[in-house]
Amino acid sequence: MNPQRLVAMANDIAAFFDAEADKEAAAEQVANHLRKFWEPRMREAIRRIAQEGGVGLSTLALSGVRRL
Repeated sequence: MNPQRLVAMANDIAAFFDAEADKEAAAEQVANHLRKFWEPRMREAIRRIAQEGGVGLSTLALSGVRRL
């Protein structure tokens, strides 16, 4: 899958959970969503993006991915 598409999808998920006042809880919800609904190859690809600096990922998306 296209890395830019994965970043956009992760950011969309994070945007949904961004209304949560507790940002730690929001990051955990992002991570849980990725665990439940993304296939292993997608999770591995987004982890690599985060490890390489997370370019394009929102703060919340990056925090969620780092919890994987």
